[in-house]
This record gives sequence, C-alpha cells and structure tokens, in this order.
Amino acid sequence: MNYSEKIKHWEDMSVGDSASFTKTITETDVILWVGLTGDMNPIHIDKEYSKTTRFGDVIVPGLMVAGLISTTVTMATFGNVYANQNIKFLKPVYIGDTITATATIIEKLEDKHMVKLETKCVNQKGEAVMIGQGMEYILKE
Repeated sequence: MNYSEKIKHWEDMSVGDSASFTKTITETDVILWVGLTGDMNPIHIDKEYSKTTRFGDVIVPGLMVAGLISTTVTMATFGNVYANQNIKFLKPVYIGDTITATATIIEKLEDKHMVKLETKCVNQKGEAVMIGQGMEYILKE
C-alpha cells in the first residue's frame, strides 16, 4: 500500500490541528483485550465480583480506552512515531459507553522535531473520563 500521500510532514502540522475517533465499547472488545494482554483483573471480566466494588459493574480497562488516544495521535500526525503519553483517569468507562478520543497539537518543538498533543476521552454524556498529553517524533525526510 502506498502511504506517501497520507504521511504528515513537519510543515503540514500546525498548533490547533486535531483529530477525533468515536467508539462504543462492547463486551467483545473487553474480552478480546483481556485475551491479547492477559489482564485478568476481575473488575474487567467478572460481573458478580464487580458488583461488590465501588464501581458496581464491570469497568473497561483504562489502557484499552487509552488505545483510542493512540488512534487519534496517529490520525493527527500520520506516519510518525509516538514518543510518550501521560494519562489521568478521571471516571470509569463501562461496557456500552461511547467514547470520543481527541488529540490536538498544542505545541511544535522545533529543536526536538516533536509535537506536543493534548489528549482526552469523553463519554456519551460529555464527561471527561481521561485527560493527558502526548509527544510525537516527527520524522525527518
């Protein structure tokens, strides 16, 4: 596949550029994630156990939700390399929630040839469930 038309170069990116991705999280998504990662925490897979916790139900693994942020960073800076990400988990995500992840370029660091991105996930109620910042290396040609 030829990606040359999609690759984003330094001069193609500006502060304020943004990308979003929306997904409704299903039980199948969580089961696949648990199978791929081996994350067998009962809070993510056992409804009866989860009823006894402060969450009252199964919650979606936080890093699974963070994967949606990775998608938006890729969309905003296509063809470059993720350098780091910090995340603050604000609210639980439940199976059936619709999450919109957004990444917005907030700074271009010319000396490092990197961009800093504000990242966030909100649920269908408009509540922030996750916030953070990421960095992306912008590859030189």
